[in-house]
Amino acid sequence: MILFNSGDLVVYGAKGVCRVLEICKLPELSSDPERNFYKLEPMFVKGSVIYTPTDNENVVMRRVISKDTAMNLIDDIPNIDTIKINDNKMREAALHDSVSKCDCRELVKVIKTLYQRKKTREAVGKKQTSVDEKYLNMAENNLYSELSIPLKISRDKIEDFITDRIDSKSGEALAAEPAE
Repeated sequence: MILFNSGDLVVYGAKGVCRVLEICKLPELSSDPERNFYKLEPMFVKGSVIYTPTDNENVVMRRVISKDTAMNLIDDIPNIDTIKINDNKMREAALHDSVSKCDCRELVKVIKTLYQRKKTREAVGKKQTSVDEKYLNMAENNLYSELSIPLKISRDKIEDFITDRIDSKSGEALAAEPAE
C-alpha cells in the first residue's frame, strides 16, 4: 500500500484530484482509535474536505500522473480504442467500470466513445442521452482536472491543448509521408 504525505497531490476515486492536508487520527469515525486517516482537500471543489482511512482499499487512490506520462497519453489518444457495446445497459456498465478505475487511458476511452456516440445520434436528429452526458461529464472533469496539474495549464484550457497537440502531431505525420 502506498502512503502519501501532507502536500501530495492524489487522485481519490470519482472525487478527482485532491491535496493531502494531513494524516490524523479520528476516533469518532473509527472503532479503532489508532487508525490513521487522510484529510483531503479536493482541488476543484473549494471548501470541501474528505476524510478517508489510510488503509482504505475500497476507493482508488494514487498519485497524479507526471508531465511525461500526461504528454505520452495525449500523443497516444488517436490509438486508444473506444467501447464497442450496442446494448444500452451493458454499455452503461462498461462506462461505469471505466470511470471507476480512475485510469487516464480509461477516461480517454469513455470520452472518445461518448463523443462518437453523440455525433452519431445528432446526425439522425437525436439528443445525447442523460446517461451518456453524465459519464462524459465525469470522464472529462476527472481527466482534464488531472492533466491540468502536471501540465500547469488551467483545467478549462486542457481540451484545446489536447486538440491542438493531436492536430499538430497528425500534421507532422502527414508532412513526413513521401509524395507519390
